[in-house]
Amino acid sequence: MTKTLLQRALAAACVCTLGAIALPASAQPKPLTLRYTTGAPAKTPWVTQLERFAKDVEEESKGNIKIDQFIAAQLGNEQDTAQQVARGRIDMGGFSSGAVALLVPELGLFALPFYFQSPAEQDCTLDTALVTKFVSDSLAKKGVQFLGWTEVGTVDIMGKRPFISPKDVNGIKASAAAHKVSSMFWQALGANPSFVGITEITSAFQTGLVEATATVITFYLPSGLNKVATTATRLAVSDSPGIIMMNKRTFDAMPKDQQAALMRAVERRPANQLRQEIRGFEEVLWGMHVKGGGQMIKPTTEQRDEWRKALTKEWPAMVKAIGGDSETLFSRMEAGRKSCAR
Repeated sequence: MTKTLLQRALAAACVCTLGAIALPASAQPKPLTLRYTTGAPAKTPWVTQLERFAKDVEEESKGNIKIDQFIAAQLGNEQDTAQQVARGRIDMGGFSSGAVALLVPELGLFALPFYFQSPAEQDCTLDTALVTKFVSDSLAKKGVQFLGWTEVGTVDIMGKRPFISPKDVNGIKASAAAHKVSSMFWQALGANPSFVGITEITSAFQTGLVEATATVITFYLPSGLNKVATTATRLAVSDSPGIIMMNKRTFDAMPKDQQAALMRAVERRPANQLRQEIRGFEEVLWGMHVKGGGQMIKPTTEQRDEWRKALTKEWPAMVKAIGGDSETLFSRMEAGRKSCAR
């Protein structure tokens, strides 16, 4: 080889080596960015969990997936954003089962009053393959990928006075949630329910439009509702599970390695860990409510059983009113409860 040819070969080799070591920035693959929505405000456990999840996703994907966090209902209330996830306008989010029931009405069964004897029984039932598969399959038909369970809180009755007996709500004006179980709960007790949007509940108490509502302490105190409806009766009417979900088209379009990385991030924090973090926060909020001058009434076991007895007979009508495939879900819940009792 001549000296000139040798120089050219060395130069070419050098260029190839440099190119392999340092590709132009434009040639580097861009990370996938997913928009995540939650109605939870800053400095709450849900936001802490979201921030941790975003880090887990980044680590598991080696920086190939980024979670863009939108908290405090920046993209809209959860009723609207749950439907936007289904349409693909938002990639993913964490929601109450009540909001997700707008997509799959059967999930309203999780709000059956006094159905579960304890949060532990509910957790075990939801985690059974029978129930989780129903939820996952039903959401998939609506264009949603089920990612996992989380927690919203325990539903109690809030008002300006205690509600110890079912007779105490007879004839009162009550705020009902959007799903049928909520309004049927109040009607079965002789109350007069009307739907009031979550952002209007406080003003509805101030104007006398409502005298009682069934909600969670995780909304009751942070929203300021406890300042006008100062008495909370801790009946544990139901427990509100949460659902983490994602647009299915977006999930299905992800490369397999990214899907696997996302699911590994989800699995890092099991549902029971998320649930316990929220329930611990509930107790902190109850302490803050009492310290701030609010009333917290804890009925006896016998008093709570009176409520349960009054409403147990209403479950079949509630299941029927929800319609769709609610009978199937209810039968799976029954089977799940039995298996959890063993």
